[in-house]
Amino acid sequence: MRQSMTGYATGQGETATLRWTWELRSVNAKGLDLRLRVPDWVDGLEAALRGVLTKALARGSLQLSLRVQGNGAEEPMALDGGQLANVLAAMSEIEARAMDAGLSLAPSTAADIVGLRGVMTSAAAGTDPAEFRKLLIQDFETLLADFKAMRASEGAALQEILLGQLDQVGALVDQAADAAERRKPEMAERTRAALARVMDNGEGLDEARVLQELALIAVKADVTEELDRLRAHVAAARELLQVKGPVGRKLDFLMQEFNREANTLCSKAQFTDLTRVGLDLKAVIDQMREQVQNVE
Repeated sequence: MRQSMTGYATGQGETATLRWTWELRSVNAKGLDLRLRVPDWVDGLEAALRGVLTKALARGSLQLSLRVQGNGAEEPMALDGGQLANVLAAMSEIEARAMDAGLSLAPSTAADIVGLRGVMTSAAAGTDPAEFRKLLIQDFETLLADFKAMRASEGAALQEILLGQLDQVGALVDQAADAAERRKPEMAERTRAALARVMDNGEGLDEARVLQELALIAVKADVTEELDRLRAHVAAARELLQVKGPVGRKLDFLMQEFNREANTLCSKAQFTDLTRVGLDLKAVIDQMREQVQNVE
């Protein structure tokens, strides 16, 4: 099953004291680019989530955010006695050193102390970070499953589009082959006319040598190889679309080969119908390249 690099999923969870909200989104990228925003106080959470995502996904620019807050209208706050003791001890030492240096410090108020980080704790502070991390990682698996399901759904749609475009390319290659066949009488007439002009105005020229040069020109104008390679590319693309696992990079490279052959076909055309088909080919190939950019 093909995977798209575009996806989105959200999820929520809660305990008696905490509730959280996940948001995971991704767009196309050359590799796997992970950008995570998770609470710092849950030790090891970011590293663990990165490990899960790296194993589950191959390509895409992903943004994951996790918001955790108290489970209530107002988050209960409590005084952390241990942290307060540390703060008061530090303040005492700072005042002593300031006095030794001949400095006078303004007195601190209770509001100043309460505003210091860690003195007042919330529900999150009473949560065991290790246990909460395990709970979050377990909950994240559900979110990731939803996310992958959306990418798979997008990927299936992409595959159908690409298969349809490959059908168009195949049909256009057949039209190009038909146009090239119809071009032959005109090319032969051009060659005869060119030979006549050269011989009429080139006294003493070696006719065999001139014919040889004209034959080389005719060979260079032949589009058989380009059409054969385009058919081979169509077959290769169909095979890749049936392969399990990420194939986006290979398809992207193959699109470059498609485009190269279409460009060469147009440059060799020298026939209105063949030029028209070549331009139609380029248009379809460009559309394919846009779709392939989203394939994982």
